[in-house]
Amino acid sequence: MIRTLNSASFAALFATVPKSATCRTARIHSTYDVAVVGGGIVGLASARELILRHPTLSFILLEKEKDLAIHQSGHNSGVIHSGIYYTPGSLKARLCGKGATMAYEYLDKKGLPYKRCGKLIVAVEREEIPRLKALYERGQKNNVRDLTMIDAKGIREREPYCRGLMALDSPYTGIVDWRLVSLAYGKDFQEAGGTVVTEYEASDMAMVKESPAGITDGMKYPIAIRDSKGTEVRCRYVLTCGGLYSDRLAQISGCSPDPRIIPFRGDYLVLKPEKHYLVRGNIYPVPDPRFPFLGVHFTPRMDGSVWLGPNAVLAFKREGYKLYDFDARDFGDALSFRGPAGVRAQALDRDGNLVDDFVFDVGVGDVGSRVLHVRNAPSPAATSSLAIAEMVADEVERRFSL
Repeated sequence: MIRTLNSASFAALFATVPKSATCRTARIHSTYDVAVVGGGIVGLASARELILRHPTLSFILLEKEKDLAIHQSGHNSGVIHSGIYYTPGSLKARLCGKGATMAYEYLDKKGLPYKRCGKLIVAVEREEIPRLKALYERGQKNNVRDLTMIDAKGIREREPYCRGLMALDSPYTGIVDWRLVSLAYGKDFQEAGGTVVTEYEASDMAMVKESPAGITDGMKYPIAIRDSKGTEVRCRYVLTCGGLYSDRLAQISGCSPDPRIIPFRGDYLVLKPEKHYLVRGNIYPVPDPRFPFLGVHFTPRMDGSVWLGPNAVLAFKREGYKLYDFDARDFGDALSFRGPAGVRAQALDRDGNLVDDFVFDVGVGDVGSRVLHVRNAPSPAATSSLAIAEMVADEVERRFSL
C-alpha cells in the first residue's frame, strides 16, 4: 500500500515551521535534495533508482493527479516487449532488451503476476515475407531471446485460429499490468525514505533569493517548485518525467519547448468473452513501412480479456481517453504545430518530424542547469523503465555530482 500526501495535507504537515508575519500558510516550505516531477512509471522507476543509490539524500516525488500512474502508465496494452523492431544500436533497442530482462527479474522477486504468453508477427501476403525476414535479422542484431521463424504449420501450432504464410515467434514477449508495477516502484521508493505528494501540479520553477523562514541551511536549496495553490517545495536539483506534459514542464524551467507533444489517442476493440479462446498470445501484423507504428494487433490482458487495436486519432485533450474529451489549449497546440497528418505522434521536432527515440535534456541558466528533463519516452518505455531509470540516475549523478 502506497501512502501519499496531497498538497493540502503536505502543507499541514509543515504547519509547525516558524513563519514570519508576512508568510501565509499556503507558502509553507519544505526542502529536499532532489525533487522528481511526474508520478508515471518512468518517474517512479527513476525516483526508486536514485534513492536506492543515495539513501542519505532526501527525495520527493510530485504528482499532479490524486493517484499515481493513471495516464500513459495505466493506459497501455500491457505488453512486455522483447526488442524486435528497434534500430540496432539505438537507445530503444539497448534499453528494451535490458529492460525486459530486468522487468522479469523484478516481477519474480516481488511476486507480481505476469504471463510470458509470447508473440507472433504474421505475414499473410507474400510481399510481406521479405520485411518479416528483415525483422528477424534486426531481432538477431538486438539479441532478442529465443526468436525464431516459423511456417504456416508452426503458426497453427502456436495459434490454432491464426492463419498466415510465415511468422516470427517471440516466446520472450509477455504481458503484465504496468500500473501495478508502477505502484510497486512507488512502494519501494517510499520504503527507502522517499516522500510522495499527489495533487501537486508544478506550475513554476525558479531560483530563490533567500532561504525560507525557519530553515538554517541558507541557500542550500535554491530551486523553488510552486503549484497553483501557492505551495512551495525547495530543492537542490529537479528531475522531470512529465510524459504528456514534458514539453510544458521544460518551458516553465526556461528550457526549449522542443520536442513538443502532440496527443494521439489509440482506441481498442474488445473480443466478446466467449471468443477469448481464439487468441492465446500477442498476434501482430508485419509493420507497414509507410507508418511509424506497429499496426492493429491482438493483445491478451492480465484480466483474461483480449484487445484488438489500436487505431491512431488526434486527441483533443492530452489526457483525452474519451471520444469527446476536449481542452482548448491542448487542441490549439496540436493544430498550430506542423506535423504529419494521421500519424500517432508522441513527440515532434520543430520541423514536424516524429521523434522516435528517447530524449533527455537540460537547459541553460541558473534554473535550467539544475534540471534534467526526460523529454520523450515512447513505447517501449514501460518495458524499459528499470533500464531507463539506471540511465537517468547515471545522468543525474554526472550532471549534478550527487
